[in-house]
Amino acid sequence: MTLSDLETTIGIQFTNKALLAQAFVHRSHLNETKEHTESNERLEFLGDAVLSFATSEYLYSSYPKFPEGTLTNVRSTLVKTKSLALVAADLRLGDLLMLSRGEESSGGRVNESLLADCFEALLGAIFLDQGIDAAKTFLRTHLLYKTDTILETKSYIDFKSLLQELTQEKTKVSPTYRVIKSEGPDHNKTFWVEVLSGETLLGKGTGKSKQEAEQNAAKTALEKSGNI
Repeated sequence: MTLSDLETTIGIQFTNKALLAQAFVHRSHLNETKEHTESNERLEFLGDAVLSFATSEYLYSSYPKFPEGTLTNVRSTLVKTKSLALVAADLRLGDLLMLSRGEESSGGRVNESLLADCFEALLGAIFLDQGIDAAKTFLRTHLLYKTDTILETKSYIDFKSLLQELTQEKTKVSPTYRVIKSEGPDHNKTFWVEVLSGETLLGKGTGKSKQEAEQNAAKTALEKSGNI
């Protein structure tokens, strides 16, 4: 994977190639090279602002019937670290990251936080080099198309918070979660979780992390009770 390959993949030919390269310079790399004197953090800062604006405008224009609260939750789901990291992984941005040897050996190329930051830096570079319309097109193509699925699956809802609110209202007791099984190596585990109110089983869920399994268990409980 090269920068030229990335330009072909995203359909953008940069005028300023150095700006594109800058988007992939992690700050750890600066300690081991004299070729670069600045990391991608300033581009990340700019890209974060472009991401928030472009996503907000897209949701406002595309979903006129949804209230502010729903739009806010959907936006949060779209731009969270995990979501951006998945897009970055699909685009193979990790292949292009310039890292220190230590960051490289510790799995920096697949680190969700580094990938999400790199995605934002790339977006900032696109905005500076090509303008806001190109940045919006890039986001619609690689991220914002996921909005319909998010709405259909209701994955923008914090199921745990909603279940806690409803359960406390009804029983005055918060639901509890317990892991009933886990399988797989440390880097690829699957968890099975139950959520209970006292001794009453409300729902079960699975996930690649305890947090994901708990969310899915809460979702199951809410579906069974007819609250979503």
